[in-house]
Amino acid sequence: MQAINDAKKAYRLLRRAFATRAARERVRRRLATREAFPPGVFRVAVYFADTDVNMYQIRQWYGPLQQLSRRFPVVVLSRSPLGAEALLRDDALPTVFAPRIGDLEDFLAEQQIRIVLYVNQNTRNFRMFRYGRRWHVFINHGESDKVYMASNQYKAYDHAFIAGEAARDRLADALWDYDVDRRTSMIGRPQADHLTGEPPYPRDDRTVVLYAPTWEGDRASMSYGSVRSHGETLVRQLLDSGRHRVIYRPHPRTGVMDDAYRAANDRIVSMISAANAADSTAQHVHDDGPDIGWQLTASDVAIVDVSAMIYDRLATGKPLLVTRPVSDEAQIDRSGYLSDCEWLTAEAAHYVVAEVERVRADEAAVARLARWSTRYFGDTSPGAATARFEAAVQRLSDAWEQYDARGSA
Repeated sequence: MQAINDAKKAYRLLRRAFATRAARERVRRRLATREAFPPGVFRVAVYFADTDVNMYQIRQWYGPLQQLSRRFPVVVLSRSPLGAEALLRDDALPTVFAPRIGDLEDFLAEQQIRIVLYVNQNTRNFRMFRYGRRWHVFINHGESDKVYMASNQYKAYDHAFIAGEAARDRLADALWDYDVDRRTSMIGRPQADHLTGEPPYPRDDRTVVLYAPTWEGDRASMSYGSVRSHGETLVRQLLDSGRHRVIYRPHPRTGVMDDAYRAANDRIVSMISAANAADSTAQHVHDDGPDIGWQLTASDVAIVDVSAMIYDRLATGKPLLVTRPVSDEAQIDRSGYLSDCEWLTAEAAHYVVAEVERVRADEAAVARLARWSTRYFGDTSPGAATARFEAAVQRLSDAWEQYDARGSA
């Protein structure tokens, strides 16, 4: 069995290597037809060392960054051929492909980059930290109570943009000798000001349920995914009711580490296709698109795993259920919203229709959501978070000028 697993792993690595090489050539050909960016144009950079599999982490920032560009021109520094190809295809922000350190140094020598933003904790971010005389700022790609959100890796960054009071308290409690007031800025969730898209179905009397599970995780402490434990059962129950519409939005990394997760995901997708074939009015959705927006606001109830999706939904103030991980090793912060949430166990997935109706009718649960939303995000009125994000960038830019003036004196 181990030999078979090793062979599968080797095949995946070889296939990925060929895909990376082909992508590198396509990116180079595409960039060869584009004029070089003039020197001194950009002030803010997003460092993205990832491949296309993690594009969801930067895509959710496109809207806020595009608006920020009106004040501070923004560029994305991409290190991976597959990531660069996806960024160029999206064409949402100016992108520089810098696979070698020399490419990166040449670009930095031409541009006056004051602030470098990071959307994840990729270990390859360390390669950028070597360049001083600029702010290195962790902006993350979501808010949650995962252990990841209080990682000691925060100390590697000069500053961090965090969502609100809950994040501040989480860091203050977890990190030793970390001046959370000086090294963080609370900005809420500016992505929520830029939600886009329209539902691909007409509004009718069906109850719309968003099921958005996370992936299986790469360690026992983060085994939050519910696709195997809950997913097939709850989707089947909702499809069979005839009164519900399912929006199934699995995490892009589902099945990356575990073939059984990929197989369960494939079965759910097949179930949805079969249900739509049997009833053309059902219009269930398998959503694997790049953007998250309408899914959060169009659904009557959301079922999500322990992930940032909880908090994306929390900001809407609409009902949600959180799948309880089946693994005892999965670490759950019970001091925050998860201490007061509506859990859905694997056993209760058999009765998900009743659970969905219950949380819709529970006014007390909705009131609790509103209180937690304020704690996690502060003012969620339209535009408020974007304004805080841009103000935080402005403060760091002003501080950069002060430091630069001292260094030039």
